[in-house]
Amino acid sequence: MAELQGIEYLRKKLEQRRKRVLIRYKQYDMKYQDKQLGLTIPPALRQQYKAVLGWCGKAVDSIADRLVFREFAEDNFNLMQIYQMNNPDVLFDSAILSALISSCSFIYISPGEDGMPRLQVIDGANATGVIDEITGLMYEGYAVLDRDENNKPMLEAYFQPGETKYYSNGKVSYTTSHSVSYPLLVPIIHRPDAIRPFGRSRISRAAMYYQAYAKRTLERADITAEFYSFPQKYAVGTSQESEGLDTWKATVTSMLEITKDEDGDSPTLGQFAQPSMSPFTEQLRAAAALFAGETGLTLDDLGFVTDNPSSSDAIKASHETLRAMANRAKRCFGSGFLNAGFLAACLRDDFQYKRSQLYLTTPKWEPSFEADASTLSLIGDGAIKINQAIPGYFDSETLRDLTGIKGAGNG
Repeated sequence: MAELQGIEYLRKKLEQRRKRVLIRYKQYDMKYQDKQLGLTIPPALRQQYKAVLGWCGKAVDSIADRLVFREFAEDNFNLMQIYQMNNPDVLFDSAILSALISSCSFIYISPGEDGMPRLQVIDGANATGVIDEITGLMYEGYAVLDRDENNKPMLEAYFQPGETKYYSNGKVSYTTSHSVSYPLLVPIIHRPDAIRPFGRSRISRAAMYYQAYAKRTLERADITAEFYSFPQKYAVGTSQESEGLDTWKATVTSMLEITKDEDGDSPTLGQFAQPSMSPFTEQLRAAAALFAGETGLTLDDLGFVTDNPSSSDAIKASHETLRAMANRAKRCFGSGFLNAGFLAACLRDDFQYKRSQLYLTTPKWEPSFEADASTLSLIGDGAIKINQAIPGYFDSETLRDLTGIKGAGNG
């Protein structure tokens, strides 16, 4: 067991990373204000045409909506019973969504009144810890459970093996003891590696840049559209003694009368060339292509509809990168949910099981893409042929893993 760093260390660690997490939440909520860049457009004018795009939110939801946790196979310790008693439809989705945005979320485990552990999701902006990179569990953890209107922590929890200390306004309020030899705070991590054990956010720096680039393009297009709708006109050779033209009247009137001067001369009227909108459309499409390449989406996902509708197989083929990203996320999140269930089972049974005892228990997910009629037909034909060659190779459970459809024989 590593030496504990203490709550002050974890407070500073959370404060250092909280800002970056909140930026990504603002990107997801479409509330982030990008820096004002540009040489020709005044800031006041640009502010009137502020653009909003939800591409970063689309990048997160495109994977989050495809990750549906089903159950644990070989659930010898009845972990699903604990999740079923903690509103799993919301718990799993909340933990997955928060982890995709902030690179990791946390499941906070506490004793329940009926003896069943309570599970609560805490986002990455309000919890941190020191992780054991081998097991994915924590040596110690820290979470802010409540904040005031100024975002100052009011109720904090410091998680240690065997106990959890609660701090109210910076001072120890009370302590709860338990028989679990790990802190009751479990990280749910998206794409961890040796350099960043707490993972990486789905909203990468490149994705934020491409979205900001597209927003600037939309702002410039909106301002240019005003000149496109009302092209600038000019008059050359007017008399110095004539009254000035009403610019608004000269723009919208259907008939404009300009008389000759006393010498019989009349001014020459003209119109400046209208700016073209096509460069902005091409620039926006280029930004969308770059964003799609970064996040595994397609231009159709970002609103650029192709001429010919794609078949189901073509849609799956175009989302192959997204499918690979979803499968990687399933492996990461499944390990976290298994760890949380393991500690909750230890707390429920008041017995310290060994982590190695769960080696048979594996998380199971619904398919990332739902099977349509064509896919079902192809899978059925393939299952028949394989079972003829190897009897019993495909059963109802295997077919459910491929199709996501629960048959009558699944119980």
